[in-house]
Amino acid sequence: MNETLVRKYAYLLAKVGINVQPGQKVMVEAMPDGYQFIPYFAEECYKLGASEVIVHYLDLALLNTRARYEPLENVRKIEDWKRQSYETYLKQGCAVVRLEGVNTKLMENTPEAQANAIFAFIDNLRNIARAYSMQQQWLIAMVPTQAWAEVIFPNEPKDKVLDMLWDTLFRLCYITEDNDIEAVWKEKKKQTRLRGQKMDALHLRKLHYTASNGTDLIVGLTENSRYSYTPKEKRIEFTANIPTEEICTTPDKYATNGVVYASRPLVLGGKKIENFGFRFEKGKVVEVLADKGKEMLESLVHTDEGACYLGESALVEYDSPISQSGLVYYTTLIDENASCHLALGRGLSAADPEHFNHSQIHIDFMIGTRDMNIAGTDVNGKEIQIFKDGNFAF
Repeated sequence: MNETLVRKYAYLLAKVGINVQPGQKVMVEAMPDGYQFIPYFAEECYKLGASEVIVHYLDLALLNTRARYEPLENVRKIEDWKRQSYETYLKQGCAVVRLEGVNTKLMENTPEAQANAIFAFIDNLRNIARAYSMQQQWLIAMVPTQAWAEVIFPNEPKDKVLDMLWDTLFRLCYITEDNDIEAVWKEKKKQTRLRGQKMDALHLRKLHYTASNGTDLIVGLTENSRYSYTPKEKRIEFTANIPTEEICTTPDKYATNGVVYASRPLVLGGKKIENFGFRFEKGKVVEVLADKGKEMLESLVHTDEGACYLGESALVEYDSPISQSGLVYYTTLIDENASCHLALGRGLSAADPEHFNHSQIHIDFMIGTRDMNIAGTDVNGKEIQIFKDGNFAF
């Protein structure tokens, strides 16, 4: 790997991502396979003034082994000492970072009940930090690993694929040898904000998604469903996902109707689910459409009262840089930025408590296709073409 660019990526995450403040602690969830990147990231945090970088390794292989022998209720449980450890740092205002890797082969043969227990444990653990997400900075980013690289490039020499994946990630994050990466991302965020403001100016109340794969879905919006984001004066500005290409909003919890089919795989608890969809009535999932992984998806939408309703509607052009790479990454963080997507569970905003969803979970799934069309309807009933053939129409 190119060490100069790896350091630049680490700086991007520390400065543009969480925007580490002098004296602030940084708590990191990392995968064991990505351990070599951690010192680079920690160094950039310390150079920006971090007082401490705390790393917790999340070992999916070990969790998978545990789930084969332990009662599943034990696998799901978060011990009090672990919760208290996390909350000790969170109460001190630490920034929270998730550095993920992918190994879709790890749990190919894991029964769905065990995979669901593992997912529940991971989600419950992350919910500890999510409870503080409105108070401090947080970031989700990826770290290339050998196992992930072999999945992405199955036909390439194994001794070359890790460098290939790093090079791909640099391109997706706009990192080059000689550019000012902070300035690049400042301009990128400006353009994203302008796109969101254009959407908000339309005063839309619903979006009608259609595609040749069978998607025919209406998602309702409220007057508080905003696509643009203005940082609060007292809150430190940060970038929650790197890479990112989306503009997104919180839909009306009770106003989604129709059928939607996923266009890319979803990985839950390390297990890959493909070729699935959902049928909605009055906002609620009333049917899971899947041949494989149906048990996991049905368990997911029954996690709590809000898990079967939408909490996010995001727009991403089909011709985004991530989509143009021609690769499926098997991680929501990147794949969701290759296509329009929705999320089951928790809403992005609490501005409309009556109509915005509440849930323990927030699970994105990708729906965008090359031929997706989206028609918007504004507050006066006027129809406006938002997407045509997978891309913005205005």
